[in-house]
Amino acid sequence: MSAASSAPPPMPTAPEPAPPGKPRPPDQTESGAPQAPARRRPARDGLRLLLRSRAGVVGLAIVTVVVAVCLASVFGWLAHEPNAQDPLSRLQAPDGEHWFGTDRFGRDVFARVAAGLLNSSLIALVAVAFSAVVGTVAGVAAGFFRGAADAAVSGVTNVLFAFPPLLLALALASVLTRNWFTVAVAIAVVYTPIFIRVTRGPVLSLREIEFVRAARAAGRTAPAIMFRHILPNITSIVIVQITLSLSWAVLTEASLSFLGLGTPPPAPSLGSMIYEARTLVNIAPWTMIAPGLVMIALVVGLNLLGDGVRDALDPQGRGRR
Repeated sequence: MSAASSAPPPMPTAPEPAPPGKPRPPDQTESGAPQAPARRRPARDGLRLLLRSRAGVVGLAIVTVVVAVCLASVFGWLAHEPNAQDPLSRLQAPDGEHWFGTDRFGRDVFARVAAGLLNSSLIALVAVAFSAVVGTVAGVAAGFFRGAADAAVSGVTNVLFAFPPLLLALALASVLTRNWFTVAVAIAVVYTPIFIRVTRGPVLSLREIEFVRAARAAGRTAPAIMFRHILPNITSIVIVQITLSLSWAVLTEASLSFLGLGTPPPAPSLGSMIYEARTLVNIAPWTMIAPGLVMIALVVGLNLLGDGVRDALDPQGRGRR
């Protein structure tokens, strides 16, 4: 047997370490084989972090039940009509047929609460959507351009903040024609300055970061920089503010309806139902308890959901719950 054939096989050599200050390329393993880049799933990761938050899970469950009740009211899956009157069943206590009892006209309180919940949720969604879009665009523009644009937007914001929110909503609702859309517009005007303040501050810092300066040096236009570099970095802040503003909008709509400036009858509203039940609280307390508890549950659910979303989107708060 020759010496060459009896020689042991060569041992595999370790990969050559990268020189100091020059890290290994991220697309290669230690053996030098190319590695597929990891796919990011921000939506799935955000949902997983939300489900790890106890407040987020409870809030999501409450909001899911509210959405199911609203869908049942929209598609007519309820056993009774909200405005159907039955004088023979007036002021009937809760039972198997009327889960929340009946009011002084014999109308089913559960059906009216479901319809009022749908009305309040629709007004809150439209109002917050309008205020989020207008406020975010104005806040980003004011923080990015500074100068005259910032002065004008900040001046209008300061004037709107000088009025108490409910008083400003009352003034606007009394001037406009009474319907659900004008109520939503009045609420949107109240909450638009909040989105301006929330977005303007972070944009003032982002406009001086290196990647924004690099985009300017590359010849990118201002709208392209704002929509491709600024907005994605403040999305989490806007989402959290939306969830919190929804609960405030529900309370504002209920306050307007309670004072007679909300959605006009016969359309049910949680605030107007509480107002109508104030004289019946001694003989039919369910007419006030039912809409009041549902409104409290909706507001608490939205606040808990907002806390869960904040924990899921806040990088510094991850892992604490």
